[in-house]
Amino acid sequence: MTMNMDPVATWQSSDIFLLFVMWAIMMAGMMLPSAIPVIMLIDKINQQQLSNQQSYTPTLFFVLGYIIAWSLYSLLVTFLQYWFHHLALLTPMMDSANAYFSAAILIIAGVYQFTPWKQQCLKFCRSPLAVISKGWKQGLRGGLNLGFTHGSYCVGCCWFLMAILFVTGVMNLQWILILTLLVLIEKIAPKGEQFSKFIGVLLTGYGISFLV
Repeated sequence: MTMNMDPVATWQSSDIFLLFVMWAIMMAGMMLPSAIPVIMLIDKINQQQLSNQQSYTPTLFFVLGYIIAWSLYSLLVTFLQYWFHHLALLTPMMDSANAYFSAAILIIAGVYQFTPWKQQCLKFCRSPLAVISKGWKQGLRGGLNLGFTHGSYCVGCCWFLMAILFVTGVMNLQWILILTLLVLIEKIAPKGEQFSKFIGVLLTGYGISFLV
């Protein structure tokens, strides 16, 4: 996607909209792979409901609700990025222009990996049956609500990891792939909870290195 690399003061509303679209597409591309197991589980439940001639929760609307949750996050980081550009914390190429800014994001992201909120959200992402059993409702609206609820837990789990792109470069493909892989391991691999804390140690150390 071609973005306006001129100073942020010259940006038009269309540039901000394109920035939001870029974030929304990027978040969908990065997070949907880790949601495939729960999407398959929803689809399996729907098949059972259909075979029993019962109402069901459309899988497509579950996915849409999940994407809406990450789109709201994308809207938030769009305005944050616009503000960071105004403060000259980001370069026109959309990566960090300040070592202290980089250190702050990395250290906060690292510490967040150990917080109860992070671990609780990760628990629901790794074992979504509790969310499904509690929030299951038939129909289109039920699918949207369930997808949005699960997506919200995933946002709570990974939002600071995504903010690392402000350090490495918002459009840095290499780091987009690295973060996607880290999220996949956290949410799907055995002992993902312990791995998330290992990531926290690495991020904190990486952040401290900017200060040193």
